[in-house]
Amino acid sequence: MKNCPNFLRCRSSLMIIPGHKFMRILAIQIVGLTFMAVTAPAQTNVNHDTAGLGVVSQASATAGHLLYQPTYNECLASGRAVVTRADIYHDGWIDLNKNGRKDIYEDPTQPVDKRVEDLLSQMTLEEKTAQLATLYGYDRVLKDYLPTGTLPTESWKTAFWKDGVANIDEHLNGYPYYKKNLPGTEFMWPASKHAWALNEVQRFFIEDTRLGVPAEFTDEGIRGVESYKATDFPTPLALGCTWDRDLIGQIGEVEGSEAHALGYDNVYAPIMDVMRDPRWGRCLESYGEDPFLVSELGIQMVKGMQGRGIVSTMKHFCIYSDNIGAREGYARTDPQCSPREVEMIQLWPYERVIREANPLGVMSSYNDYDGVPIEGSHYYLTDVLRTRFGFKGYVVSDSDAVEYLWKKHHVAADYKEAVRQSVMAGLNVRTTFTPPETYVVPVRGLVKEGAIPMSVLDDRVRDVLRVKFWEGLFDQPYRPLTNADASVLSPKNVSVALRAARECLVLLKNKNDLLPLAAANIKTIALCGPNADNQDYAHDHYGPLATHVVTVREALEERLGRAAVLYTRGCDFFDANWPDTEIMREPPTASEQAEIDQAVANARRADVAIVVVGDMPRGLPEVRSTVGENSSRTSLDLTGRQDDLIRAVAAVGKPTIVINISGRPVTLNWANRLCPAILQAFFPGMEGGHAIVETLFGDYNPGGKLTSTFPKTVGQVQMNFPAKPGANDEPTGTNRVNTAGLLWPFGFGLSYTTFRYSQLAIEPRQPTTNGNVVVSFNLTNTGSRAGDEIPQLYVNQEVSSVTTWEKRLCGFDRIHLEPGESREIKMTVAPECLAIWNLAMQRVVEPGTFKVMVGASSADIRLTGEFEMLPK
Repeated sequence: MKNCPNFLRCRSSLMIIPGHKFMRILAIQIVGLTFMAVTAPAQTNVNHDTAGLGVVSQASATAGHLLYQPTYNECLASGRAVVTRADIYHDGWIDLNKNGRKDIYEDPTQPVDKRVEDLLSQMTLEEKTAQLATLYGYDRVLKDYLPTGTLPTESWKTAFWKDGVANIDEHLNGYPYYKKNLPGTEFMWPASKHAWALNEVQRFFIEDTRLGVPAEFTDEGIRGVESYKATDFPTPLALGCTWDRDLIGQIGEVEGSEAHALGYDNVYAPIMDVMRDPRWGRCLESYGEDPFLVSELGIQMVKGMQGRGIVSTMKHFCIYSDNIGAREGYARTDPQCSPREVEMIQLWPYERVIREANPLGVMSSYNDYDGVPIEGSHYYLTDVLRTRFGFKGYVVSDSDAVEYLWKKHHVAADYKEAVRQSVMAGLNVRTTFTPPETYVVPVRGLVKEGAIPMSVLDDRVRDVLRVKFWEGLFDQPYRPLTNADASVLSPKNVSVALRAARECLVLLKNKNDLLPLAAANIKTIALCGPNADNQDYAHDHYGPLATHVVTVREALEERLGRAAVLYTRGCDFFDANWPDTEIMREPPTASEQAEIDQAVANARRADVAIVVVGDMPRGLPEVRSTVGENSSRTSLDLTGRQDDLIRAVAAVGKPTIVINISGRPVTLNWANRLCPAILQAFFPGMEGGHAIVETLFGDYNPGGKLTSTFPKTVGQVQMNFPAKPGANDEPTGTNRVNTAGLLWPFGFGLSYTTFRYSQLAIEPRQPTTNGNVVVSFNLTNTGSRAGDEIPQLYVNQEVSSVTTWEKRLCGFDRIHLEPGESREIKMTVAPECLAIWNLAMQRVVEPGTFKVMVGASSADIRLTGEFEMLPK
């Protein structure tokens, strides 16, 4: 396979056991009934091709289905996958269509496009259309967890997917049933057993379908692979706060390698939605508010994952993150952004990532824009995505996106018309929680009627097959078991999660240098808050489900001993009448007040008080959440009695630290007024407790910066970055009727040390509109501690044909400096970072003067200069 990553090679092998004692006994029993079988073991030769695929050739002329199927334990011991049809596995290739000869599509030495065309020419209408739909996995649509063993193979041979399937999504990943006593949960863990189970499913498609077209196994993975267990990283909004390209690339590599070990081929990540409104439930899934930052991190994530042979599917294309009122649920419609903002904020990240990293998957969103649903838009799914951006993979629908054309948007008279619109627009694969035949059968009818031309159908199938060839599924369909258990949650991978947890922390306030804490002066700490001992902040949907999460309480007790930590929860995320209390405040109930009083009593006995507040993410459906999918808010205040808890504990007069473990910007007004130190942690993952406690005591110097704006009140939204001239201005006079100003701006974050910026240089001073500009400056650590600084480069076009941003992020880096160390920093500004959409809606770089601003945040500019862009 020319396009198959090298690391995939030399890792797979197959196993048959024709001479196994139990096999011979079983053969005798079954021959006496209805089957012809070999009662003496056939001679077996195991050969190895140049790609390292251990294949089995059967010398006996009577080779066929074996009557003994090796167990998981036997496969694990041998390091080989199960096969039961030795006759189709040859030296260097698999006879997928079982015709006894090597067809072009079965030949790994042939070009991918030639293999695709050969396979397509052999496919029937039924087999082609089967490649256009997802089969949702166990306990969602698929009720069988294996095609063999507990359930007879014959039932699958008559199932709808006997003609194949595009992919099987979330199979045996444990969501949402991992806590239930279901038989399939046996195959969630360990990783090798999970991979073995997926091999068994794949074997059906290889051995028991006419053409042997493999299924692709897809899964979610925005903060690690959504599996029973996997390395659990901080949520994307937290990862954005690291501003660390190298780290995001490493996370992509870890996620790709763990997905591969678990048996998956395609992971739905990264999220390329650019956050615009903090009320939006899915803020936690976005890297932040700025399109340049989102695209820079997205590029690294895709490269990391696909470098490990796992397809990266970006989502949600497109214009998904700015729905009217930031509403979620069934709404998610009518995005409130202008055509220029669509191009510069929402679409540009996709374009950059596709050009730089070549992701092979895109998920289409189910919102509309300006009255046109994206799912049914040929303009967005084909003209923009493929023709303009150069996308080469396949498009999968978000759940119910096809159905919404009919049921919600009402641009289709019935479901069949919605199917037609989707296929003609450019959709390749329909995914939702109904059986694949609900989509495939209408497609077949539409093709027979001529409403979908066969040429269009062939194009849609080509895209799917091309991705499967890239994944190596036609040549190496089974995953090795030998290293799977050591690959998932390895110490090395967990160390990357710890690094991410550290780097994502943002110090928002540190009055009188309360932090880091002087451990010698602290005998007792009062700890409270609903997130102080809550593992579920790191178990939200679309990531690992049951990986152990180190909480703040656990990490504090590890460090100080249990007796030194006076813990009580203090309050829940929800009060008795929430969410009505968001608009009509009520006094605490007696039980709520009792919990607050206990936290106050602990604070009186302690040297320091720590209040850990924030959000509860959407995890299992039965878990109540304050943020996540379908969890948009009407307020940005802390939920329940959390502000009451902060006020009561702070009133004791002991040094009080607030740690906000949240999934969105929160209006921390009481904390900011009353408490000397605030540490922001956007769901920092499995190692969050360790990272937070290390930071509190100075073992780690926080260096993260916000990638979202913190307003003072929900009434200020939208107040975000980047902004047009004057868009964020507010009356500040004595007669104002509004609350003015922000809590913290985009790019903000404190450190335990200080940094000096100096010696700005810009070259060339007069570039042409198609040339790069290099901005350099010196950065010095002027404090007594080693630390990270994130210098940010902003540019403003002083005069332009249309209004544009006051500050436009065009460069950043995360720099580690020892005390007294200086370093020259260079950032290159490419012309596309300065482009605008002019009066004629053409993307151009206009000549003129551009102001350069370098600083520690969007509001803390340390150096300024300018250059003049000349016509080319």
